[in-house]
Amino acid sequence: MSFSLLSYFTLGLLLALGATTASTDVDWWESATLYHIYPRSFMDSDGDGVGDLNGITSRLEFLKELGVTATWLSPIFESPMADMGYDVANFTKIDPLFGTMEDFDAMLAKGHKLGLKIILDFVPNHSSDECEWFQKSIRREDGYDDFYIWQDGKIDPETGNRTEPNNWTSVFGGAAWTWVEERQQYYLHQFLAKQPDLNYRNSKVRQTMLDVMKFWLDRGVDAFRIDAAPYFIEKMLEDGTFPDEPYTDPNLPLESELHRIYTTNQPENADLIYEWRAFLDEYQSLHGGDTRAQIIEAYAPISILSDYVGNDTHVGGQLPMNFNFVRLQSSSTAKDIESAANNWMDVMWTNHKVANWDASNHDNSRLATRMGSQRVDTMTMIMHGLPGTSVTYYGEEIGMPDWSIECNQDTDTCNFRDPERTPMQWDTSKNAGFSTGNSTWLPVNPGYKSLNVQVQRGVARSSLQITKGMIALKKTAAFKAFKEDGGFSYAAVSEQVFQVVRTAVGREEYRVLANLGNQIESCEGLTNKTMEYVLLNSYSPHRYGDKVDLSKRIVLMPYEGVVLRWSA
Repeated sequence: MSFSLLSYFTLGLLLALGATTASTDVDWWESATLYHIYPRSFMDSDGDGVGDLNGITSRLEFLKELGVTATWLSPIFESPMADMGYDVANFTKIDPLFGTMEDFDAMLAKGHKLGLKIILDFVPNHSSDECEWFQKSIRREDGYDDFYIWQDGKIDPETGNRTEPNNWTSVFGGAAWTWVEERQQYYLHQFLAKQPDLNYRNSKVRQTMLDVMKFWLDRGVDAFRIDAAPYFIEKMLEDGTFPDEPYTDPNLPLESELHRIYTTNQPENADLIYEWRAFLDEYQSLHGGDTRAQIIEAYAPISILSDYVGNDTHVGGQLPMNFNFVRLQSSSTAKDIESAANNWMDVMWTNHKVANWDASNHDNSRLATRMGSQRVDTMTMIMHGLPGTSVTYYGEEIGMPDWSIECNQDTDTCNFRDPERTPMQWDTSKNAGFSTGNSTWLPVNPGYKSLNVQVQRGVARSSLQITKGMIALKKTAAFKAFKEDGGFSYAAVSEQVFQVVRTAVGREEYRVLANLGNQIESCEGLTNKTMEYVLLNSYSPHRYGDKVDLSKRIVLMPYEGVVLRWSA
């Protein structure tokens, strides 16, 4: 029997033994592994160089192989693609770039057959300016007059020229207001001018978006990732106008987040999330099945995220996304990881018993690029080892890095986020097995021949095998006991060594030890237990089945990551 097969046979046996007893009262989203697919870049089925739904369907077995709970798809709805699908023209149609509604239904059916949940990106803050609703609003058609946020603007008393209603700026730069000649008013867009903001003070807008949710729920969608939650509602004065943002620091540009006190994080945003939670809970009570969860995207203060989950009178979204690890860099230490984890846990776990961990996504540089390829596996062990839900962005399971793409800035095809969105690297064939086309929508990383799924399947301690091993551990009694007293702990046991402990008290214990540094580290007296090495990264000199007495010294090589197990 090969070393690789032997090690995984051993781990599989341990998992089978450890999964016999589980804590109760844990919903599916509380300890899930979510896999984030950027559809353009995952798998192309028709050779046009762009990923699509049939491509995703053809690769769903891979997600089952990983052991993930659910996959979240970035937007696949009809769109002119000014913001890569986050400018939705029709919220209940599939964009032809990705396929048809029949293709979507087939993907959903196969996913469910494999035991995978499907999560859709819900983009409620704005639509495309090509959306039928916006065109009707421009024409002031009945029921759509104030579907969006319109203002008359101001007249400069000195020049007589028309100016924007206030000084608000777009997230992407420039004024947040655009003039429409036909309507003779400005509309608000917190993002691109082609993304007009919906007016959630209008009850028809709120009902329309509930109808959109119901449309996809009726098709079988399991949950929604809620986009851009901080921007839903803006501060409005009693006379129906909007105040200028204060320009408190002249050394910061007006578009700085520090100035966005009236355009982000208004208390009414949480009310919308509570409303959607009530709707989703009612849908479940009527139709049965598992919880239809909300996963909320919000780069916001922890107090705001806590409000999204609920307060004394309301329950809200299940999982505001935790982006603390997205901010980690190559200089980050185990102490920095502990601080980032505490920032979340001190509030979200203390108040709500909710945790999730996400280290990269379609808007941020990949882990291998930010922290270095040598830290990918240790971070994988930490993220999946910590209690709660972990999020894997496609390609992170093999340690894909960003790929810097030369781009003519005079064209409209460039995007500053392109480096983290390059095609998935499946194998050594043409275009990394992503597409049979002559070209791909973004270039494939030229290093794909040595860094791909196919190669890593055959390497015992590859990033892929570490990811699979950590996901498998979530089935053990110790990992399932995270809501029980003494079920977990974590700490930086030195400047560079981070430890996670998962415990089914008196029965089973796992310890993740990860050396983030480039020096040999040692720790003494971690526990009085003798433990067995059950998962090792490529920097470890140990073998599966080796034992270590943790009442004494344990030595970790540079960048070494290990998982240890004890059982009664």
